[in-house]
Amino acid sequence: MKADLLNRLADYHPVVIEGMGGYDPREPAEVAAQVATRLQAHWQQSPSSKPRLLIIQGDPLEARGIAAITPRVAARFGLGRALVCLDESIAAYHARDADRHNVILEYRYSQLEEVLRSHDQGVIPRLEAAVDQAIHERNRRRHALGKPPLKDWFRDFALLQEVTKAASRRLCGGITVAHTASDISEFSVTSFYRVGLELGLLDATDIVSYGR
Repeated sequence: MKADLLNRLADYHPVVIEGMGGYDPREPAEVAAQVATRLQAHWQQSPSSKPRLLIIQGDPLEARGIAAITPRVAARFGLGRALVCLDESIAAYHARDADRHNVILEYRYSQLEEVLRSHDQGVIPRLEAAVDQAIHERNRRRHALGKPPLKDWFRDFALLQEVTKAASRRLCGGITVAHTASDISEFSVTSFYRVGLELGLLDATDIVSYGR
């Protein structure tokens, strides 16, 4: 059954949108419109041979931020959504609280982690080590700025983000990743997209910048 579910994902071209959570002060409809414009231009230059599917990562429904932006982008292009959540053993609340509107496929982190392990047993240790090093460097900078260290959950969500993209790209033979802002804070989970790039799990041509 799990293999069948993963095979269903492989029938699509995955689309991942990354950005700020509910603390984003901007009007989500305006941000979604800009993201959609950038995606449209990207797909005109690099069309996909498969139907597109928006991949979301367990954000609960909120009035602003990524959880308010992704449904608008999905509606703009008529996309279904796939949901990837942390396993209950990692964060019991994550799948429980996730928005499931228009979700047609659902996975757990461990399933996509196994996709990567099946191709390369060393990829997850390398990714974990790179994320740990990046968190260490960020905490060093935060200390110098008089800021507290990043919360413990930060690591789990950085790994969820990068594993989701890498496994989806591996399964589907491609991916589109769009950002909801041009200025990405180094202390955000979104900023860890650079880790995926450095490890070769993503390519720069996969990424659609926000523009403006």
